[in-house]
Amino acid sequence: MRRSSPRTVPEVSVVVPVVERFSDLQRLYQDFSREIASLGKSVEFLFVVDGRLRGVVPALQQLQQDAVGEVVIVVMGGNFGESAALTLGMERARGEIVVTLAAYFQVEPRGIGAAFAALDDGSDMAVGRRFPRTDSWINRTQSRLFHSILRGMTGTGFHDISCGFKVMKRRVARELNLYGGMHRFIPMLALNRGFTVCEVPLPQHAEDRVFRHHGSGAYLGRLLDILTVFFLTKFTRMPLRFFGLLGAALFALGFGVDLIAAIQKIFFDQGISDRALLLLGTLLMVLGVQTLSLGLVGEIIIFIHARNVRDYQVAEVIRKPIPALPAIGKSGALQAS
Repeated sequence: MRRSSPRTVPEVSVVVPVVERFSDLQRLYQDFSREIASLGKSVEFLFVVDGRLRGVVPALQQLQQDAVGEVVIVVMGGNFGESAALTLGMERARGEIVVTLAAYFQVEPRGIGAAFAALDDGSDMAVGRRFPRTDSWINRTQSRLFHSILRGMTGTGFHDISCGFKVMKRRVARELNLYGGMHRFIPMLALNRGFTVCEVPLPQHAEDRVFRHHGSGAYLGRLLDILTVFFLTKFTRMPLRFFGLLGAALFALGFGVDLIAAIQKIFFDQGISDRALLLLGTLLMVLGVQTLSLGLVGEIIIFIHARNVRDYQVAEVIRKPIPALPAIGKSGALQAS
């Protein structure tokens, strides 16, 4: 097999963010590149390395020298995280199909054909789901709890968005806006942009069965990320709906508290000037008005910038065929077609 020329545009670009833990990257490359090649597609690999993991670069350079296909190594200048690494890799991807992989084995490479088939069937993105799960029951319990909260707040039906394996069309990758912990919620962000996303079950890799435990800070961070996605997907285009409902609820609660204090004063002759109940109600009403005002400011900002914000995707444009003009003979007379 010949080495592919750097100028040849590959059909598939595989982005591997090396930002936290990683396994044998050479074996990861060999197994997935072999599987993609067996499907008759040319491929390039882009390894995006976080600044604190520069020690892995020599091994990647050796892989680059030995690789049959094209391998690109991008080293970030600092510790910017997985969202930044994926963004950087997808910006540099040249293939019409972009694949993202974790830097360690999560799924068996033989399942990649099903994801490509899902794109051929009309989906814009295929999300890997490790199924059946063969890791510890604690891992499975954590995953079920996380996804049940996610499904309840976003109304989506995904079961394994933590899996790093995703296959998407390049135009989808170009539309994703990733930052912070948003790399975990790529399917939701794609759905919010109007793309079609499906979930593809893939066999879980044997090396992905280790017990994983995170600190309380990590769990709290993921909960906050879920709240962020909930707001971004539901209320970014209409912030007044969120802040208006919240502000109205706070104002109504404060009004009810003050009404109770007033009734106690009028009918039961209880003093209110030195009662915390009156102050609590007043503060709640003020907070409600401020929250409502925040929603109004958000609506004004959205209105001003609405013409510059494209929140839709055109899937297809169908035009009426133009009828052929009748032929004109040498004498200038129209001829029947």
